[in-house]
Amino acid sequence: MSPSHPHPEDEPTGSPDQAAASSTAATDLADPPPPAAVDPEEVARHNRWTPARIAIWALIALLGGIGWFMVAIARGETVNGLWFVFAAVCSYLIGYRFYARFVEARLVRPDDRRATPAEYSYDGKDFVPTDRRILFGHHFAAIAGAGPLVGPVLAAQMGYLPGTIWIVVGVIFAGAVQDFLVLVISTRRNGRSLGKMARDELGLIGGIAAFIATLSIMLIIIAILAMVVVNSLGESAWGVYSVGLTIPIAIFMGIYLRYLRPGKVFEVSMIGVALLLFAIASGRWVSESDWGQALFHLDRPTLAIIVIVYGFLAAVLPVWVLLAPRDYLSTFMKIGTIAMLAIAIVVVQPVITSPAVSEFASRDDGPVFTGSLFPFLFVTIACGALSGFHAMIGSGTTPKLVEKESQMRMIGYGGMLMESFVAIMALVAAVSIDRGIYFAMNSAATATGGTPEGAAAFVNSLGLTGVHVDAATIEQTAQAVGEESIVSRTGGAPTLAVGLAGIMHRLIGGAGMMGFWYHFAIMFEALFILTSVDAGTRVARFMLADLLGGVHERFHDPSWRVGAWLTTGLMVLGWGSILYMGVNDPLGGINTLFPLFGIANQLLAAIALSICMVVFARKGRTWSLLIIVVPLVLTAAVTLTGSYQKIFSSNPKIGYWANHAAFKEALASGKTSLGLAKDVDAMNAVVFNTFVQGSLSILFVVCTIIVLLVASWRTIQALMGRNIIDTEAPYVESEFFAPTAMLPTPAEKELGAQWREWLDRHPEKDLEAAGHH
Repeated sequence: MSPSHPHPEDEPTGSPDQAAASSTAATDLADPPPPAAVDPEEVARHNRWTPARIAIWALIALLGGIGWFMVAIARGETVNGLWFVFAAVCSYLIGYRFYARFVEARLVRPDDRRATPAEYSYDGKDFVPTDRRILFGHHFAAIAGAGPLVGPVLAAQMGYLPGTIWIVVGVIFAGAVQDFLVLVISTRRNGRSLGKMARDELGLIGGIAAFIATLSIMLIIIAILAMVVVNSLGESAWGVYSVGLTIPIAIFMGIYLRYLRPGKVFEVSMIGVALLLFAIASGRWVSESDWGQALFHLDRPTLAIIVIVYGFLAAVLPVWVLLAPRDYLSTFMKIGTIAMLAIAIVVVQPVITSPAVSEFASRDDGPVFTGSLFPFLFVTIACGALSGFHAMIGSGTTPKLVEKESQMRMIGYGGMLMESFVAIMALVAAVSIDRGIYFAMNSAATATGGTPEGAAAFVNSLGLTGVHVDAATIEQTAQAVGEESIVSRTGGAPTLAVGLAGIMHRLIGGAGMMGFWYHFAIMFEALFILTSVDAGTRVARFMLADLLGGVHERFHDPSWRVGAWLTTGLMVLGWGSILYMGVNDPLGGINTLFPLFGIANQLLAAIALSICMVVFARKGRTWSLLIIVVPLVLTAAVTLTGSYQKIFSSNPKIGYWANHAAFKEALASGKTSLGLAKDVDAMNAVVFNTFVQGSLSILFVVCTIIVLLVASWRTIQALMGRNIIDTEAPYVESEFFAPTAMLPTPAEKELGAQWREWLDRHPEKDLEAAGHH
């Protein structure tokens, strides 16, 4: 149902608007609208326990317990992939039904009689009540970037068990809680951004530190997202052609939806999916042609420049041209592909031969990423369990669109559970492939030499139990997926694509379809990631505009094109320079930058949780604050330990400054090569890159420590009854109704029917019917 009116402004006495309001009030007295929410007693009756419900949840718990026993406790040489699906899905269902409701009851206490910003600030553009099902898809498309795809693949270096536990347990008690609570506090503050809420809750010093941290961390996050795309498409004519074709497809969809068939979202999405499948299928023919190789076989530095230009154009173009239609495409592709992969795993039942806990779990010299299990497993998995980037989305567009407070559990908590499931599927796909192939694909080119022979020699030199790979096997794998080479295709995306292709071809198509499924996965991942690059650049642009608005008022006006182009250009220059630096890093950009990405992302999560802690302490919550404090303490411990090691470790393989000093001293002593850097230019690149990486680490951790200290003090003050301020927007009574969950309850269906009848009698109350929506 649409709201009956936008947020009212103060009007002078006797104005026409005031007269209209009086007439409306008289009408409401004669024929009042139905209630804005279902009666709480009716909700309680619907939620009561019955024997059938008890049996269903007992069965879910039993199936989940068996899944966890097979994954975590039973010790054979192999484990069936379907147990990962059962363990994860059952855990998510239990977490959503029980823990999320516990969080909702103890902290949030939603009130559907209270209007959300989408209702009282309705403007038909930014503030629009959006159907909860559509908003769930939009929110999931915005939060689900490279992290849940890449992090678990890299973390597979340490075996499948540590990653599986953190992805599932971490999301239930940390990641989904953060997403849920940030959405709640932003919605109750008229959709304010995380930076603005930090300034309101923490004061000047804490607010400035939070703003600097969030803006700089956003640049790192976007750069790594873009690097994953570059690494997955480098030297792949098929991949470049297929992914490149998604841009004109998305633009066509935008024009189709805006001018040809307005409102036909499902229709245009189906057309888009058909065109995507054509792009993948025709990619083999294009890649095997001479002209295709000439046009689309690009090296990584060239692709980096193309992605930088794309990022700028996508961020300044109107949303309907590219970003919105890409959202439609990516939502269908993301949820559909992950569901399809889960079904394939249950049907095909791939046998996992990777160890539960590998040799690298107790070492810090892994070829995929360096560092010990604690803290680097946690920061490497990143978005699959806990992501600070989500706090930017949860305090960005989503709180301006949500219809009712009770929907935020499904959108915030449920959306994060869906992303965690993506991470589990990525992990299963990664550990389902041969370990020798895994390390050949994910080790830096300077270690493997970029050749099958060099990769085989390097992997075999690692001395891993049961791992032996030869050049012929590596070449055969590349040919099977339609690529010239799979050696040193770092970044996780190509590895996930090989794993997905290995599972899917056994379900549909046979061995001849390996190439199709591989490039289907590459396109799927690129759509995931480019959506986040687009959205992230826009968010960063708005953040910078807020800052510059203090210097020049026009920066606050989003329609001022000069300001939009300038702020976008500065943000793209920031993340683009980090991207280009990583692409040309002799040590393997993703190998050295992804830990920094993970640390930065989870430092941002610590900032978001700190703000939530202060807000709910000022709301009078006491022991229930442990819901926030426990994940906050764990996140702070992980990220501060990781930052400490990256800054102060004397091991050049871990510490940025130790590595910086080692290469700087080698150059000063006249050496022309060191480790993986084979010439002076490469050594100079390492010196520069480690300086930037080390400096960013210091900046991030200093700002975060300031925020943590200020937030802790504000929380202590609130618990003592001092300095309690209320930053919530004033309470506004809601004047429309919307269901809570995906499927409405019988009581919600009945109330919805009453509202439809009432709006038929009062069409002037329905903004959609009036043509204002």
